[in-house]
Amino acid sequence: MFDVTAVNQFVKKYQDLKKEIAKVIVGQEEVVNQILISIFSGGHSLLIGVPGLAKTLMVNTIAQALGLDFKRIQFTPDLMPSDILGSEILDEDRHFKFIKGPIFANIILADEINRTPPKTQAALLEAMQERAVTVAGHHYKLSLPYFVLATQNPIEQEGTYPLPEAQLDRFMFAINLDYPTFDEEVQVVKSTTNDVQAKVNALFTADEIVEFQHLIRRIPVPDNVIEYAVSMVGKTRPNSDAASDLVKTYVDWGAGPRASQNLILAAKTHAAIHGKFSPDMENVQAVAHSILRHRIIKNYKAEAENISEDKIIKSLF
Repeated sequence: MFDVTAVNQFVKKYQDLKKEIAKVIVGQEEVVNQILISIFSGGHSLLIGVPGLAKTLMVNTIAQALGLDFKRIQFTPDLMPSDILGSEILDEDRHFKFIKGPIFANIILADEINRTPPKTQAALLEAMQERAVTVAGHHYKLSLPYFVLATQNPIEQEGTYPLPEAQLDRFMFAINLDYPTFDEEVQVVKSTTNDVQAKVNALFTADEIVEFQHLIRRIPVPDNVIEYAVSMVGKTRPNSDAASDLVKTYVDWGAGPRASQNLILAAKTHAAIHGKFSPDMENVQAVAHSILRHRIIKNYKAEAENISEDKIIKSLF
């Protein structure tokens, strides 16, 4: 049964959460919103931004405010799957004992995921999809909620292993992180060059977050909104009759059914944080860019003519 009171409670706790995060993170409100929407929708995010934009600090602060365990994994070319999953060792009694790797936390920051070979990327992606890992034939469940935030540096691409499209599809959101404004940067410098350290309080428990994730899933969605989301995703496929000339000219591959599912889930969360008891088409549009931008594969013509994914997505509205 859908609980209206619980949605109102969620809105209040969400506002308090934003204030708590703002003690440390200056600006970047839209980025924080999108990360939180993906957490409460039960999805993972890919953060794309140049170094030095406080990605690690942001994730750490969000984890503290949510009262969750946080681990950071620095991805490097020599990182092995066992380095993140854990491995079995012989203890003093000559029994095999499993030592858990850093993947066993509620929030994982996978820093520069495109720096590591596909074998190690695949180990992380199994954990993302299954919420469990298999080591030496034993199955280990990961504690919920489980959320992976991976970062990619868009500048330095030498010696990297770009994520294949099928693996990119596992991420609910691709979030572009931009430079702060002049005023925000002044505030950042002031707050980080003094001797005062802001204390972030935990406002949630892991169980509360899981309850709110279930609440989001119980939010009813009108059929016309579901049809709107599915038709929007269908329009990204160049071989579809509904595709526009822009898509047919500049897109090689469009988004799959997972994009439609994510659009509705994220639209539910977007509606809930704004105190609405059911999402409409505006909520779908509000989350569409972050959900579709990494699922639309442009062709060489789009690259040559500097046609962005965001321009293609806007044309779908």
